[in-house]
Amino acid sequence: MTNPRELKEYPQLQEKTYPFRLFFNTTLDTKVNQNILFLHWHEHFEIIVMEQGSAVFHIDSQPYEAQQGDVLIVPSGGLHVGYSLQGGDIRYVSIVIHSTLFNDWVPDPLHEKFVAPYLDNRLQFPVKPDEQNQTSSVYYSLLSGIIAEYQEKGPAYQLIIKNQLHLLFTLLSRAFLPHQQIGKPKERLSINRERFKPLLEHLEVHFTDKISIEEAAKSVNLNPYHFCKTFKKLTGRTFVDYVNVCRMDEAERLLLETHLSVTEIAGTVGCDNPNYFTKLYKQYKGLTPSQARK
Repeated sequence: MTNPRELKEYPQLQEKTYPFRLFFNTTLDTKVNQNILFLHWHEHFEIIVMEQGSAVFHIDSQPYEAQQGDVLIVPSGGLHVGYSLQGGDIRYVSIVIHSTLFNDWVPDPLHEKFVAPYLDNRLQFPVKPDEQNQTSSVYYSLLSGIIAEYQEKGPAYQLIIKNQLHLLFTLLSRAFLPHQQIGKPKERLSINRERFKPLLEHLEVHFTDKISIEEAAKSVNLNPYHFCKTFKKLTGRTFVDYVNVCRMDEAERLLLETHLSVTEIAGTVGCDNPNYFTKLYKQYKGLTPSQARK
């Protein structure tokens, strides 16, 4: 789950027959507010299992704090990004699942009633299920079993993981379905998410371009005030801060992977003044470009 070149991510899953994959994410010696999961979205469900440290994940405009043992469910198509809340090591597991994993359950009427509405986005589980129903936390032991099976890769582990995931979805549905109404407009699926995706995709690739807040706001048909407010909700950062993070992440890559001079790198990432670039880099990375290269 490294920094993608494009906002939409196409996770490489285990195999076509069993379209899921586990990503073991580790960021060592993090600083407060360090980016630990770059902003992206995909047409898959993602279950984040926090194993060490604390972080805040912004998922479709809402911030969710996660400590060791917490579980977050990212809906299909949801924009999500993560930042550390404290210094030290952070570890979490991302379980990425495509809904076609359960295609063979389609003829089952109970599957159609309890699980299918969540798979096709007619309904959504709460991002942090145990906050709305404490019983949900009892089901998290299934996730521990899934992680263990994936690591050991014993005979037919794919089938075991598939069945445990289906059991998890069924148990969560039993907890939340009675209080949800199929067909009711989904408040969490904000129109702003889709409105902002083209702009965010543009910034991920063209972050060196000079674009003002007014121009960015105009591109999504909002006035600057509402644009800034909505952008912060979606990404967890201000517009200027977000662009600077994109630039400094690329600068870090160039410092470590190329022989370009600091001045050349500054110009490449859209900073015409090398002194300002050095100041900016130290602000976001905690050391100067020369120190980073050494």
